[in-house]
Amino acid sequence: MFLEKIIWGDDNLLGMMVALLVIIVCGYLIVKEYKAQAVLLAGGFVMMVVAIVFNFGPMLPAKQSTGFIWFDLFKYVEDLLTTRTASLGILIMTVAGFARYIDKIGCGEALVDICIRPLKAFKSPYLILSMGFIIGQFMHLVIPSASDLGLILMVTLYPIYRALGISKTSATAVIGTNTCLDLGPASANAVLSAKTAGMPVIDYFIQYQVPMAITITLVVAVVHFFVQRWFDNKYDGALESRIEDAHTDTQTGTKKINPPAIYAILPVLPLVFIIAFSYMHLYNIKMDIVSAMFVSLLIGMIFELIRIRNVKKVFAGIQSFFDGMGAQFATVVTLIVAGEVFAKGLTSLGTINTVIQAAESFGFGKIATILVMTVIIAFSTVVMGSGNAPFFAFASFAPEIANKMGFEAVNLLLPMQIASSVARSLSPISAVMVAICGISQISPFETVKRTAIPMMVGLLLTQIVTFILFGV
Repeated sequence: MFLEKIIWGDDNLLGMMVALLVIIVCGYLIVKEYKAQAVLLAGGFVMMVVAIVFNFGPMLPAKQSTGFIWFDLFKYVEDLLTTRTASLGILIMTVAGFARYIDKIGCGEALVDICIRPLKAFKSPYLILSMGFIIGQFMHLVIPSASDLGLILMVTLYPIYRALGISKTSATAVIGTNTCLDLGPASANAVLSAKTAGMPVIDYFIQYQVPMAITITLVVAVVHFFVQRWFDNKYDGALESRIEDAHTDTQTGTKKINPPAIYAILPVLPLVFIIAFSYMHLYNIKMDIVSAMFVSLLIGMIFELIRIRNVKKVFAGIQSFFDGMGAQFATVVTLIVAGEVFAKGLTSLGTINTVIQAAESFGFGKIATILVMTVIIAFSTVVMGSGNAPFFAFASFAPEIANKMGFEAVNLLLPMQIASSVARSLSPISAVMVAICGISQISPFETVKRTAIPMMVGLLLTQIVTFILFGV
């Protein structure tokens, strides 16, 4: 009787125990740098196998089933790959391909060079540090890769901070948080969040992300001003002497040569097209994200043709676009599929229903449910060092949870998605932290001590803005 209660009891104790064990093991393996896709796939399959063995229910609806439940496991993966690659996948891959192309032709450096010019008007080093944080958030809109943006800022803003006497650790910490908000159509997390919420990406960006981003960016910029100044005064003896040339590459020691300034418009063109035609409906023209990327790509090729006057080289450069698409499929798209397989495993064990029932029995309302899910995502991000893996694994649960708790899915997805990127700047094992700390030769663990307070404020603001602006 006791075994029956464990397996088939109303509280689904066996399902929760297996799910918890799998989550702990998978988290441990990812921390140990096992491939996230393989770990999530294996975890998902283990949970689905347990669900089949103990007859928790069918894996697929009767119309989709192969007729043999063990083959349904693989049919589910096939269906996921087919649907995700055809819709969400091609969108993410196209965005990544365009990002890779504009990076190859030097648009990022041109845009950063223009953006940092206003900083020269300010005299206070820590005010410039805070302004640099704000500029970095804008840059992240058009340079979606956290690692890429971090490295670009390390050879552009970092020398300026050092020339002003700001410590290496504080300068590195602020650059590490410049990627704390994954915003706009170029972000894989944002695209997945919008699709899961059932709304256009541009609507999700303008109506939901922008109010959140403005609030967090301004407040965290102020927090950085005081926190980094305090740390420098306490541990680094205040401002250092002006020891580095802001116009010199920190890695090679040579003067930096940027592409023409007009190249700075290329990274923002897709966003301009999408807002003008899809959101504002200018001239009754409709343009989706993929089309905007291809139009902008063509304009970039024309710029390059005018600049280098060599058709063969311009055509050869387009390979970077396709390389970017392929790399994104191999990483992000496969990670999304692996995350959904993991989520399917949790669902097949009845874990989500059990959690919801527990929340209801404990009297959890909308606010507590959103808070719990956000904390889970943030903790997982810090431990895993990735904002993608935990969000991709849990995002698919949001509509079901929101529906049962009586609120819109976007009001749960938004704080989860923002928390996943904010918490990444709290993780000393995240790719961007490791990369930038390698350049500044500062320990990532020392750096996150200086990102902790600003990012904790950011996580708190994520909840407050959700509750105030969106009436949760």
